[in-house]
Amino acid sequence: MKARISLKISAGARRTEFAGRFGSSWKLRVAAPPVDGKANDAIIRFLAAVASVPLSSVRIVSGYTATIKVLEIEGIDPDSLDRAILESHGPRPHSGSAAPRKT
Repeated sequence: MKARISLKISAGARRTEFAGRFGSSWKLRVAAPPVDGKANDAIIRFLAAVASVPLSSVRIVSGYTATIKVLEIEGIDPDSLDRAILESHGPRPHSGSAAPRKT
């Protein structure tokens, strides 16, 4: 079983995290700079951790030097991968405001 995922990459972010959808792709902010393959390595490590698979199970299929990448992940089905991505967001941080929401 394997899953493919399309990513829109924004390198040089404060931390590596998913930032929602971009059409049919996921937006991924990457903390590593896009120099000497560091961002690609960070993407592979991050997706392996999110999908709970070994690093060797994640590979970049296309877009190695582009901001839109397609990755293939062995050992997880597409539905489980989407669920793992959604769960990786965690609870949204509180805004800190004590004011009631306007409706």
